[in-house]
Amino acid sequence: MDLRTLYSKHKQEDLFGRYIPPEKIEPLLLHYKSKFEIEVIGTSEEGKKIHSIKLGSGDFKIFMWSQMHGNESTTTKALFDFINYLKSDTEEAKIILDKFSIKIIPMLNPDGAERYTRENANKIDLNRDAQNRSQLEIRALFKVFDDFKPNLCLNLHDQRSIFSAGKKNKSAIISFLSPSADENKTITPARQLSMQLIANMAIKLDKQITEHIGRYDDEFNLNCVGDTFQSMEVPTILIEAGHFPEDYQRENTREYIFHSLLYLFNSINLTKDSLPEVSAYFSIPENKKLFYDILIKNVKISNKIESLDVAIQYEEQLVNKKIVFIPKIVRIEDLNGFYGHKTFDALGEKIQINNDESLKIGMRVNELLIGEKKISF
Repeated sequence: MDLRTLYSKHKQEDLFGRYIPPEKIEPLLLHYKSKFEIEVIGTSEEGKKIHSIKLGSGDFKIFMWSQMHGNESTTTKALFDFINYLKSDTEEAKIILDKFSIKIIPMLNPDGAERYTRENANKIDLNRDAQNRSQLEIRALFKVFDDFKPNLCLNLHDQRSIFSAGKKNKSAIISFLSPSADENKTITPARQLSMQLIANMAIKLDKQITEHIGRYDDEFNLNCVGDTFQSMEVPTILIEAGHFPEDYQRENTREYIFHSLLYLFNSINLTKDSLPEVSAYFSIPENKKLFYDILIKNVKISNKIESLDVAIQYEEQLVNKKIVFIPKIVRIEDLNGFYGHKTFDALGEKIQINNDESLKIGMRVNELLIGEKKISF
């Protein structure tokens, strides 16, 4: 069975879109209780339960967590798709469960998930709390880490639509990172293994999303969870779900996260010598912030200056339990070398936004006219 068919068969259909609050995953946990071990590992700062799912009985232990940032839900959806696959009676799923012990925290930050915010209820970025461990959510994560003693960690996130895969006009659909273990970015044995595993995933994914795979910045920050675990000589991989063209609900990206997980589990069975060289990891293009959601080129701003470019970015807002994408002007200048997920050329003419030719940074775009043409988003 090919991967696309496999994904379609096991996709958790009732998880859809960007807003995945705790109320959407709790019924799923009850559904899995008959086959897998469900445990409450702690509570959020507002008292919401944080759950883990234990799957498999093998010697190699993998620890995975998602929605450390509450508004980063794509990998949570993909995790449930992957759990559905492991719940199936296929021979391949049985082999994985026999070879691996897997511990998953599908939603580390339920307060942030409910609010659709990056931070938790105390406005703390949990991925900057690895040293202080001031928040209940991070203490729960580290307790699982200490008790489970994983051989590999997967730190699962979303990244904004601003990121490109290198300097080309290619959005970063998926980005990977082998976090640094120290300020010198030393390639320790743990970091080397995570690099090789990432390279293997990237090589296979590139056949599906060619040139849309990025490598995230590896600047060392011990306050980050991945850097901390890597410094403790536990191989750690960060996966960032990014922007597939016109896929603001991240449903296409979700599928490729699912594929990545399958590639990863298959590659762990390989010997180090049969995995790609570390150089293959560094050949993955580094993320750049080169994209805007909408880019209007060659706009006449006034009679006194040459034409400039207008960049519009969506601001995500939670309204009635749905995410609304609000377009706002973020830059008015020469943006040569930048790209738009949608690009228009004003050909040196003025444009009207909300029936107004005076453009300002921060302006909300309700209606856009380029000449006589009305532009829909």
